[in-house]
Amino acid sequence: MASLPPAHPFPGGTSVSHLRVYDWPTTDGAGVVGGGTPHLHTASDEGYVVLRGSGAVQTLGPDGYAEHRLWEGTALWFQPGVVHRLINDGDLEILVIMSNAGLPEAGDAIMTFPAEVLADVGRYRAAAALPAARPGAADDPATDDAALAAAARARRDLAVEGFGALRDRVLAEGPGAPMQELYDAAARLVRDRVPGWRATWEATVAAAARTTDQALTDLAAGVAPHLSRAQVASTPADPGLRYGMCGRLTTWHP
Repeated sequence: MASLPPAHPFPGGTSVSHLRVYDWPTTDGAGVVGGGTPHLHTASDEGYVVLRGSGAVQTLGPDGYAEHRLWEGTALWFQPGVVHRLINDGDLEILVIMSNAGLPEAGDAIMTFPAEVLADVGRYRAAAALPAARPGAADDPATDDAALAAAARARRDLAVEGFGALRDRVLAEGPGAPMQELYDAAARLVRDRVPGWRATWEATVAAAARTTDQALTDLAAGVAPHLSRAQVASTPADPGLRYGMCGRLTTWHP
């Protein structure tokens, strides 16, 4: 059966993706672990539902440092401002649910690069970017995949370096000053993108809330005109290689 063109946003203006967490090892503290790129979101909530495997998510936030174990069936979610780093103990696959579909894809995530990188917008964006697919890459996908993987791994390692320094400061000083410095840097880094985010949010999340508000108003009056306008929508998974911050992604246009 052919998929239907999306006629309306995914429920609540959210998005979903299937994440296979990186198993690339990195030296960290007591040993060598595999996992994703530490980062925070400036405007969007994120949720995990563990589909397979096991691991953990390490977090830094206003409450300090913590590690939360993940097993198949675990559901865990957090708000903007929580730095999160996925650890892959083996075959960790997660269904990721993001609020504000379109914002995370447009730079809402800030990676925990070292402080000197976070202090410079140009330097930060250069470190955060992955190379574009080469012309003719479809003829040699393995070569293109290797280049993307190397860049994603280097980006991950730089963020782990910054995460380690930040975690050490939080453990030594408490979360107050170290986290506030990160939050101030994050706000500076995304400031110029906020007008575009607002337009996306108005067209998706805010529109969905207004639709529900009108439906409740109508139902309270004993009528339901929205039911006669009901639609079904479907979309296939996006094709091609996709290296996210924490792993290889299968995504769907929301």
